[in-house]
Amino acid sequence: TDKIARLALPLDQCETIEVGPGPGGLTRSLLKNNASLTVIEMDDRFITPLNELAKSYNNLKVIHDNALKVDIAKITKKNIKLVSNLPYNVGTKLLINWLLSEPLFWSKAVLMFQKEVAQRITANPNDKAYGRLAILTQSICNAQIAFDVPSMAFTPPPKVDSAVVVFDPLPIEERFTHLKVLGEVTMATFSQRRKMLRGSLKSIAKKYGTTPLKLCESAEINPEFRPENLSIIDFQNLALNLKERTNHP
Repeated sequence: TDKIARLALPLDQCETIEVGPGPGGLTRSLLKNNASLTVIEMDDRFITPLNELAKSYNNLKVIHDNALKVDIAKITKKNIKLVSNLPYNVGTKLLINWLLSEPLFWSKAVLMFQKEVAQRITANPNDKAYGRLAILTQSICNAQIAFDVPSMAFTPPPKVDSAVVVFDPLPIEERFTHLKVLGEVTMATFSQRRKMLRGSLKSIAKKYGTTPLKLCESAEINPEFRPENLSIIDFQNLALNLKERTNHP
């Protein structure tokens, strides 16, 4: 946990948000590093010990709620860093919510996921793990796996290994802005990842009043390709072409 906290340093000039602190191992490491810390925990079992810990640290605030329902951007006006060992069952959903927040409310994130999810976040084109998560993430951030965490590091040990990923948002002018359309394109293609684009783009092309062949032609992409063959820029070009056909928000 100290290793995770160190990746987020410095912590004294921002508000740190931790989701799913559980018994508070990472929480203590963050407090040791002078974090002004807000933790969001849904599990009733951990609220009493976390509140006890907060009595010793006036820089710790405990929120008893489901993180998916909490508007983190409204917790503080300070610069926000997200540092968490995310609950496996909601980690991906939380990440997508945080990536799609407009404007982006956080300046850095250090997050632990199942190793397989971490590989999907950081994957490159033609990788087996490449898909929607990599494209959405890398359109907004630089994301790197910092280190792996074997299952034996936990008590009781889960069935899978974990990995810690560091997210640094790209400069504003380099971030892709039409994320909702990009999300639609990636959903349409990767939900049918064995199909060529001329097949998988049919429904979304129709929705926007065009055809897969016209869409691929305007984005200068081979319609015989499958989604894993496309670069992130290719997907962004498809989204831009759809965006230009409509006033889609």
